Amino acid sequence: MPYPALILAFAGLLPFIALPVFVLTGTVGELAAMHYFTQYSAVLLSFFGGVHWFDAISSQKKNHQLYVAMLPTIVGWGALIMGADVRVLGMLSIAYLLVLFYDKFTLALPKALIMSYISMRVILTTVVVLAHAAMIFLMR
Repeated sequence: MPYPALILAFAGLLPFIALPVFVLTGTVGELAAMHYFTQYSAVLLSFFGGVHWFDAISSQKKNHQLYVAMLPTIVGWGALIMGADVRVLGMLSIAYLLVLFYDKFTLALPKALIMSYISMRVILTTVVVLAHAAMIFLMR
C-alpha cells in the first residue's frame, strides 16, 4: 500500500477518535457530537462504494459488483435522513463490517495490493466500529 494512502487512511480516523473524546471532555455537546459523528460516518461509508465501482468498471465484470457499489452510498444517505440516533450508529457499524467482508471476497486487485488493502481495512474498520460503540455508550 503506498505510504500516502496509508497516511490519508489513518488520518480519516481522526474524527472517529476525536468526537468521543470531545464528548468525554465536554469540548463538544453530546447532541452536536452525535450529529457530526453520524454525518462523517455516513459520508465516509459512501466512499467505500467507489472502490467497488472502480473495480467493476476496470475489470469489466458483468456481475453484481457494480450494483453493490451503490449500497454504501444509499445506506449512508439513509443514515443522514434517519438522523443522529444510537440505532443509526449501530446500522452504520454493521454496514462498515459488511463492506469489509464484501471487499475481502470480491475485489479483483493484484494479490499483493489486495492483501495490504484488506490488512489496512481490518485495522481501520476495527477502530471505526469501536468508535461507533463508544459513541453509543456515551449517548445512553
